[in-house]
Amino acid sequence: MIDGMLAGLSLVLSWPTFGYLLLGVFIGLWVGAVPGLGGVVGLVLLLPFTFSMEPVPAFALLMGLYAVTSTSDTISAILLGIPGSVASQATILDGYPLAKKGQAARAFGAAYTVSAFGGVFGAVLMAVSLPFILPVIFAFGIPEFLLLGLLGLTMVGVLSGDHIAKGLTVALFGLLLTTVGYAEATGVPRFHLQFAYLLDGIPIIPIALGLFGIPELLEMAVKNTSISRVEMSDDGRGGMMRGVKDVFRHRWLTLRASLIGTYVGILPGLGGAIVDWIAYGHAVQSAADKSMFGKGDIRGVIAPEAANNASRAGALIPTLAFGIPGSLGAAILLSALVIKGLQPGPDMLTVNLDLTFSMIWDIAIANVLAAGLLMLLSRQIAKVAFLPAHYVVPGVMVVLLMGAWVATSSMGDWWTCLAMGALGYAMKQGGWPRPPLILALVLGTLIENNFQLTIQLHDGFSWMYQRPIVVVIEVAIVVTIFLAARGITRPKSVKVSNTDNADNGGLSQSLMSCILAVAMLSVFVWAYAAAANFADAATSRFPATLLMLAIPLALLVLVQDARASVRHVKAAGGPALAVAAASREWDLSASMKFLGYLLALLATTYVAGQLVALPLFVGLYARRWGNFSWTVSLVYAAISLLVVWGLYSRIMNLQLHPSLIFG
Repeated sequence: MIDGMLAGLSLVLSWPTFGYLLLGVFIGLWVGAVPGLGGVVGLVLLLPFTFSMEPVPAFALLMGLYAVTSTSDTISAILLGIPGSVASQATILDGYPLAKKGQAARAFGAAYTVSAFGGVFGAVLMAVSLPFILPVIFAFGIPEFLLLGLLGLTMVGVLSGDHIAKGLTVALFGLLLTTVGYAEATGVPRFHLQFAYLLDGIPIIPIALGLFGIPELLEMAVKNTSISRVEMSDDGRGGMMRGVKDVFRHRWLTLRASLIGTYVGILPGLGGAIVDWIAYGHAVQSAADKSMFGKGDIRGVIAPEAANNASRAGALIPTLAFGIPGSLGAAILLSALVIKGLQPGPDMLTVNLDLTFSMIWDIAIANVLAAGLLMLLSRQIAKVAFLPAHYVVPGVMVVLLMGAWVATSSMGDWWTCLAMGALGYAMKQGGWPRPPLILALVLGTLIENNFQLTIQLHDGFSWMYQRPIVVVIEVAIVVTIFLAARGITRPKSVKVSNTDNADNGGLSQSLMSCILAVAMLSVFVWAYAAAANFADAATSRFPATLLMLAIPLALLVLVQDARASVRHVKAAGGPALAVAAASREWDLSASMKFLGYLLALLATTYVAGQLVALPLFVGLYARRWGNFSWTVSLVYAAISLLVVWGLYSRIMNLQLHPSLIFG
């Protein structure tokens, strides 16, 4: 084993392998920083260049990119509240509030320090654990993965703060969204509303970008405020070093989160999806003082960032040892392995052990290099948080929309993104937590598939008490629910998911929350009626089960909100005065104007295409809303045109939408 580790290190440090590793790191930092791209897109772009390369340098290039995208994706998560990838979703909860406080540099310092530690620690721990971990992986079957998915969903209690009923309702709505399209068990389409776009399901990228990104950009545009709500001097030059010191102060949390990331990451198809949520939940549960979580607690950045970087090495093991890719990124790495004439299996842990260890060393070294480079740049990157809103909003909107376009390259991606943006805005104003929706979207398909297979392969419920690992996970689920019920994980002082809420629990929140409750209940009732007409039980079983829980929950929330709304309307002096006051608090007129700009952008895309519509949006926004000079507006529009044409159309080879005028 030691000989294999040393041989692998020697391979990585040889030239030109180390040069390719550096190139992969540079590309990975750029790809990870752009919302909607991420490691999968980067691997797809680089894969053709490795066909003629030797295996070791080829994997150095690919692993260099693969390892660091979960580090650089924190840039958009912290600065904009937009997840750069699935791995940075939990980081938003406290990273973005820190940026609002003018402490983006502190968040970056902590994130990059734990990213380096987590990546190295995960790689070393995985290498040492290889002889012991393989039998454990073999012991996991379909029931175990089902229970692990349910364990991940128990994090809803943490992510909902003191709005647990709303959090559960949102989570069930997210699970319902995962049932849209063809049912994998039967091939029967469900809830697709006769739209071909929905037959393959709703992609998560447009949902995540719209749900988190558009509400923040809308608020910045309407209020003309920078990301940070304080002056630049408030952050201080020592902000980054303060973040580094935070990591050492919370060193045991860093260590525990890295352990969680390494061993949860080995679970094919599930580990990478839930590891950051589990680590975040652990940080909340293990904290003596939970009052600042969701409001800018540095521990909420440390835990998920340490875990998601440590999980990269863990995810590599089932791919190499069993040929079971746990994610799209791992599947691309597996295809590269086969292209090079290497077969996953025992040979990768015996004959080709030096190559396996070279990949693990690639991950460790890449994380250190990426953290060092980003630490050098972070002070300048953090200054974006203090730029006036109108300099940030149009450019970020272009990147956000083109990031959504990456999903399926159809206008359905943009309509989904816009619809989720409107929903996210309403949820933010109404005090409804948004993270449970994303968590449910990540886990929904996995849970349903394992649920259906468990029913088909196991008679009765004996598997629930005859399989030791299942029993252990069941105990963990019960303990988590018990702690949530006792208020240990979510005391009333904790509002994890509502920190970005401008509301103080008054009139505007209760009215918007009541509107959302009516909408949720209507969707659930319609979906239940539609599910009752499905041809067979296998197609309707999972959504019907969800909806039997969702309808009473939504009704409970509606009753609570209706009572609160009645009290606030009376206090305001009547319905007309109440609606007028709420509209002012929501900045409804300016918000509708911003959404009108986006609808005009979509309409222009149908007529003239994206190469015209996006620069036109940028130029008009800069000139009419930002009051920039014509020169600045035209330069800004030209830069956006160059980005859309050069990056997305030429480099990424995305098919842009055909226009009525230009074809």
